[in-house]
Amino acid sequence: MADAIETATAMPADTAVQDNAERSTGRAMLRGWRGRCPSCGDGKILYRYLKVVDSCPACGEELHHQRADDGPAYLTVLFVSHLLGPAILAVFIAWRPDPVTMLLGFSFAAVALSLLLLPRVKGAMVGLQWARRMHGFEHAASPARARD
Repeated sequence: MADAIETATAMPADTAVQDNAERSTGRAMLRGWRGRCPSCGDGKILYRYLKVVDSCPACGEELHHQRADDGPAYLTVLFVSHLLGPAILAVFIAWRPDPVTMLLGFSFAAVALSLLLLPRVKGAMVGLQWARRMHGFEHAASPARARD
């Protein structure tokens, strides 16, 4: 608590007010889902496939604080299994395809859906952490104000 008071008093007044401003969780997660900076919505937060940039190229918001770790992979597996599980059952009941056909088709679908969702879920998780001021984002002052 004392560290937060010292940090707030050490910052200029406009930065302290901006840093204490409410951050919209839904908007930050949607921006992250789209692969954009949760603060400004302009800069890309991912380079390569899943690497998070250290800071936003558009507004300079520091993103190196993020600690997504295994969360995006876990949630991606959860989403894909809940989407494909009922689909496997429905396809089997409706058409009774050959097991090899089902194996190949649904394996391809699972891999493709996982590769599609993983960077989006990671971006959304970084947006959630930024909006909730988790893992170092609570002390990071934004260099630019988030636009609506």
